[in-house]
Amino acid sequence: MSLDFPDKAAAREHVWDRLKAEKLAAFPFPPHGRIPNFKGAAEAAKRLFDLAPWRDARRIKVNPDSPQAYVRAEALRRGIVVYVPTPKLAGGFKRLDPARIPAEAAFEAAKRSNWERWADDVPLDELPQMDAIVAGSVAVTRDGRRAGKGAGYSDLEFAMLMELGHEPVPVATTVHEVQIVDSFPVEPIDQPLAAIATPERAFETSSTLPPPRGIDWERLTEADLEAMPVVRELFRRTKQGRIK
Repeated sequence: MSLDFPDKAAAREHVWDRLKAEKLAAFPFPPHGRIPNFKGAAEAAKRLFDLAPWRDARRIKVNPDSPQAYVRAEALRRGIVVYVPTPKLAGGFKRLDPARIPAEAAFEAAKRSNWERWADDVPLDELPQMDAIVAGSVAVTRDGRRAGKGAGYSDLEFAMLMELGHEPVPVATTVHEVQIVDSFPVEPIDQPLAAIATPERAFETSSTLPPPRGIDWERLTEADLEAMPVVRELFRRTKQGRIK
């Protein structure tokens, strides 16, 4: 069966429906409308760290969603500093430092509900050059295309680092095998995937897509900036683009 989709929305619905129908989703339920948690997420996280540069990283950015809690925990156990954007970028960025988190508390510290205890706020100027990034995904392809839940926050976070003068680094994701489809269209703002890890395997993609070089300010409204103070701060610094 061909899994070529005319747009990301169709790819998302296919994946969400399949995860639910085949009972492959994990809490929270339902999988629809979110970066879905999936059975085997812990195994996928471990497999990711078989690949460079995640294996050798000192600092990585990881999305805040449920399935990647296992990635955040595995990174902490390995002594990697984890930087996490807050949901919808409403509170900027957090830092999970393994130097102050006991190994036995790594998974608890990795959960969003416990960041008040374990995470520190990180101003824009203190965000370091990352060694690698992990993004949550709904649907992905073997040639490095990624569809998130549709809000665009992960791509915006990548673009923010570019606006801050950081060098682009490889992006990976952890997903269930059924989240891998054949094709769907992408846009220039999309961050390409360099690697994909599932509960069964981890592999480099065949992506030739260029990474975005910065924020497309034309896509953001005044309401968007009001909801994301950290992005508004960056806009004021760069004084680029026009806000609708």
